[in-house]
Amino acid sequence: MPSVSLSKSFQRAVSCLILTSSLVLTGCKEEKKQAGPPPKPEVDVVVLQTQPVTLKTDLPGRTAPYRTAEIRPQVGGVILKRLFTEGDTVKAGQVLYQIDPAPYEAALASARAQLLKGQAALQTSQATVGRYRPLVTANAISKQDLDNAVGTLGGNQADIAAAQAGIKSAQINLNYTKVTSPITGKTGRSAVTEGALVTANQTTTLVTVTQLDPIYVDVAQPSTTILRLRRELASGQIKSAGADQIEVHLLLEDNSRYEQPGKLQFSEVTVDQGTGAITLRAIFPNTAGLLLPGMFVQEEIEEGVRQDGILVPQQGITHNSKGEATALLVGKDGKVESRVVTTDRAIGDAWLIGKGLNAGDRIIVKGVQSAKPGAEVTAHEVKLDVPSGDAAANPPAKQ
Repeated sequence: MPSVSLSKSFQRAVSCLILTSSLVLTGCKEEKKQAGPPPKPEVDVVVLQTQPVTLKTDLPGRTAPYRTAEIRPQVGGVILKRLFTEGDTVKAGQVLYQIDPAPYEAALASARAQLLKGQAALQTSQATVGRYRPLVTANAISKQDLDNAVGTLGGNQADIAAAQAGIKSAQINLNYTKVTSPITGKTGRSAVTEGALVTANQTTTLVTVTQLDPIYVDVAQPSTTILRLRRELASGQIKSAGADQIEVHLLLEDNSRYEQPGKLQFSEVTVDQGTGAITLRAIFPNTAGLLLPGMFVQEEIEEGVRQDGILVPQQGITHNSKGEATALLVGKDGKVESRVVTTDRAIGDAWLIGKGLNAGDRIIVKGVQSAKPGAEVTAHEVKLDVPSGDAAANPPAKQ
């Protein structure tokens, strides 16, 4: 009897297990039927439009003086006077320092006395030669005496020439006691005061004079940018300001615009092998003296207007494994498409598109990570602030 009871208990247990399994399977099937397909990824898209874009290139650089003269004495002596005020504008040829001229005036007087002495000796030797010539003809004196007299005359003539050169040298040294400025410009701080002893051609400068009108602006740019600017200049896209020159405008450190335009000169012919850059020099008028050496500025070059320009927010452009610029688009069928594009340059926080995109394309700007090419997505149109068509442009981006 106990064995029969165990068998019935086992049968009941098996029946319960089978019933439980069928309930679980039924619940799973019902759950699968209720889950349905996964939701589509949601992305934000911008509808592209064409607009006129004024192309400009900003070239950062620094101002540099047009000319700089380091004033050093060419004769030694004691400084008697300083004849300028530090920071003032001086003219070319204006006397800046007066060195004690007394020793040089004495040297000039001595040279003149040597000339008088030589002239007197010359007159005597000329008279001697004049008397000896007829006497030699009459055999009253020897020919050797005449030759000696002629030699003395030649020596006296040489002494005259040396005395004249001595006068000229003494006069030059006397003139050098007045230390003048070779250029027109602003003076810096004076290194000496009255009573200082200076020496000829010393290494220490007395003062530096800097010409600031006009003034240079030096910019270093990649050789690719220079090639592009040259092509645009040759094609007439950029306004010419003379032979191999471009008209440029200037933005100051406080983002204010400098009123007077300048000229960018393509005078540099050497590319730095380490950086691949070329230093270009622009020249600007500086009548008011607003520009000072060492200021950080930006040169702005206008390159014309692209009437059908397309600007794309930068977050809508990525790069593939080949380094190519790509964009993800949502087609009319709601599927994601990857497209290779070219970007001409950055304008503010947007890219100016060269090829690959057209007006009306819907480019994904948010949700790029969840949007895979070929997948269906739910697109929401948004409007992002992009630069206006007259915004300044940076140099072209590398593809």
